[in-house]
Formats: sequence, structure tokens, C-alpha cells
Amino acid sequence: MFAYGFLAVVLVLYLDAVGLDPLAIGIVLTLTLLGDTLISLWLTTNADRFGRRHVLVAGAILMVLAGIVFAFTSFVPLLIIVGAIGVISPTGNEVGPFLAVEQAALSQIVHDRRRTATFAWYNVAGYVATATGALSAGLISGWLLSGGMSAADAYRTVVLGYALIGIVLAVGAWRLGPGIEAPPARVRDDGIRTRLGLHRSKGVVLKLSLLFSLDAFGGGFIPQSLMAYWFHLQFGVEPALLGAIFFGANLLAAVSSLSAARIAARFGLINTMVFTHLPSNVLLILVPLMPTLPLAIAVLLLRFSLSQMDVPTRQSYVMAVVDPDERSAAAGVTGIARTTGAAISPSISSVMVASAGYAAFPFYLAGGLKIVYDLLMYREFQAVRPPEEQATN
Repeated sequence: MFAYGFLAVVLVLYLDAVGLDPLAIGIVLTLTLLGDTLISLWLTTNADRFGRRHVLVAGAILMVLAGIVFAFTSFVPLLIIVGAIGVISPTGNEVGPFLAVEQAALSQIVHDRRRTATFAWYNVAGYVATATGALSAGLISGWLLSGGMSAADAYRTVVLGYALIGIVLAVGAWRLGPGIEAPPARVRDDGIRTRLGLHRSKGVVLKLSLLFSLDAFGGGFIPQSLMAYWFHLQFGVEPALLGAIFFGANLLAAVSSLSAARIAARFGLINTMVFTHLPSNVLLILVPLMPTLPLAIAVLLLRFSLSQMDVPTRQSYVMAVVDPDERSAAAGVTGIARTTGAAISPSISSVMVASAGYAAFPFYLAGGLKIVYDLLMYREFQAVRPPEEQATN
């Protein structure tokens, strides 16, 4: 997550500095996310068979590959190919197989009543790392720019740093012990071979996946990398300040993640997901309507203080409503649905952000679509309770 935050602040600025036009940038971002989707789907639905440690190492190696090639070429077809094959995050959010494998491992070793709180702390670690990565990238690139280095070379240094972090991650994953591996698969008397690792919960996972992809499609209109680009174009914000902005935003997301566990324990997972997410989407729509940079930053930070409360609750909910031997697959399939949804939008919004008359539209589209998701999620799943809520009602 440090690596993802590190890269997201400068990725679009880097692609712009090496000569890509807004349409080419959008295409690279979209196809990179689509490639991440296919690679992640294959890895996560086979993680228990290949070994979770091996899948984590493979994901880290793909990060290294993507970072090195992005750093040394501006040839769009090659960027698209390597972006599709490798693991690189344009959004600052999770891509690759890591999240699904880690969620499944955590869910099998904690009690149902501790699952949401555990996921909350898990996300806190991720948000703090993402925030620190964003701040570090902003400070490093700002320092290099002030020293006279060209923009392309300064941002390239950050991209190379992403590749180096991938090497560290691969080594760390390789050193994990056998305790993270899945238990031996059960033999099914009915002889049914599951699809994508799912059986009883296929219908629930399909419905959740469709809704999550809608949410991610909306969010994909203004991912952190394009949001940073928007602040740069609209207010002339330099990388050091961009890093500080998203450092603060991700720290607030971390705090909100912890708050979500306590709220969910009292009001339920679905209620927490929906009724904290709705106001955050209204705030997202308000960001481009702010007349000054301080007001825009304030609304953005307020939005981040609410927007991520649905993340640990969403993850916990998915793990709760499927069978234990479906968890890796359910996390992978729903995660892929989100990545797919998010992959389509940047190719549209990157052109809008760079256009004076349409720069605010990605914020409006993102907020509006995510509000629709919230309402549909509440309608479809308010009555489907996880085990720990059934036990108290």
C-alpha cells in the first residue's frame, strides 16, 4: 500500500511529462486496470491450489516488472502491454492478488465477532502506508524538481522506487510461514465442480459483484491520480503539496476505518456501509464547486473522513455471507468486479479533467453513480445479515 500511494501521486503527472496526451493517458490507465483484473482473477481463484505465499510473491514480481518498464519507456503500446500484464495501481488503491489472499487468511483465524474489527485494523495499516507513500512521493519529487531535475526524470525516480518496493515485498512474502496457507480442500459428495471457487454462494457473490462494480465504476471517474492531476491543473498545486494533501486524506481514511468497526457493532454492517457512504459522495460532488484551494482541500478531507468506512465493513460482510471454503474466491471475484468497474472510467474522465469546461464532470459522475450504488445496496441486502448479527437478533 505504501507503493501504491507512492506511485498514485505522480503517475499521471509522469505520463504527461513524458509526452502522452490526455486520451493516451486515459487509455493506458484503463487497460492497465483491465489487465490487473484478468491477472488478479486467475491468481486469486487459484490461490489455494497454487499456495497463497506463491501468489503473493508472483504479484510482487509483477509490480517490479511494471515499474521498471514504465520508468524506461514512453512508447504507448509497450506501456499498455506491460500495464496489462504487470501490477500497477493508477488509483492509489489495492490492485493485484494481495487483498483477496490476505482477507481469506485473516477470516479463517479470527472469530466472527472479531472479524470486522480485525479488518478495520488491517485497513488502518494500509491507509497509513498509502498516506506515507503519497507524502514521500510528493516530497521526493518536489525536492528533485527544486534541485533542477526535469519533471520527467523527477517523476521517473518515483516510478523506479515503486519497482524497488516490489522487490522488498517479494522477499517479505517469500519469508511467510505455512500458517497462511488454506486448509486442505473438502471433498464434495455431490461431485459438483465449483466455478471460480464458488458453490452455494454464487448468486450472492454475483449480485454483490455487480453492485461493487457500479460503485467502482463511479469512483473510477476520479481516482487519486486524476484527482491529484485536477488539483494541479485547477490550482497549480505542486507535487509536495499534493503529497501532503493525500497524506492527510489517507490518514483520515484510516481513522474512519476504525470508527466503522464500532459503528457496525451497534448498527450492523449494511447500515454502516450505506449511511456513511452517502454523505461522503455528496461531499465528493461539492469538491469542484469550491471557489478556493483551501475550501476544496477542506471538503476533500471531510469526504475522506467518511468515504472509507464502508471498506472494512464491506470486506467483512463478503467474508461473512459465504462459506469458509469460498472466501478466497469470493474476495477475489468481488475484488475483480471492482477493478473492472474502475478500469472503464479513467479513459473518459482523463479527457474531461484536462478540459476547462468539463473538469468538474468526473466529480459529479462519480458522486452520482456511487449514490445510486448505496441505495441499491441497501435495498438488496438490508435483510441479509451476517452470523454475528443473527446471533444478537
